[in-house]
Amino acid sequence: MNWEMLTAIGQLAAVIVGIPSLIYLALQIRAQTKERHQSVVNALTVQWGDLTRSFHDNADFCAIYLRGVQSFNDLDAVSKLRFSSFLNRFFKNFQAMYFSHRDSVLSASLWGEVERTMSDVIAYPGVQQWWQTRRHWHTEEFARVIDALIARGDKPTAYSTYNLSETGPPKDI
Repeated sequence: MNWEMLTAIGQLAAVIVGIPSLIYLALQIRAQTKERHQSVVNALTVQWGDLTRSFHDNADFCAIYLRGVQSFNDLDAVSKLRFSSFLNRFFKNFQAMYFSHRDSVLSASLWGEVERTMSDVIAYPGVQQWWQTRRHWHTEEFARVIDALIARGDKPTAYSTYNLSETGPPKDI
């Protein structure tokens, strides 16, 4: 046996030992990627829950929101600030979900759910009025997504059964 033969045997042994290690590494990376994706989706879900808590925790804000979706311009200054603050958080959450979808972290089915919600909200004239004043607070890429939703011209139906003409301060129970 010469040195070349020993070198070849050593290289073969390294390959035999190395292949299972590479397979194990690939499996670990795949599992970590899946965990990371799920962690992001869970974080977005928690943020969404925190955001929508504004509705069920505060009847006064609900009235402001329902008036605001009809006309941002007709709100008083304090109501505009509260409505604008909420929509800013709402749209920043949508923006995070958009980029998660674009980066293949959020699945197509979950993104479809988010996009339908965005379409329902952005269809209202008050939200579109607000968007004109705050579009520049968002990335240009996300702004184009919202602009495309507005351009579709969907009818505002999300709150069509809520009798929006009766929105005012909550009645005491």
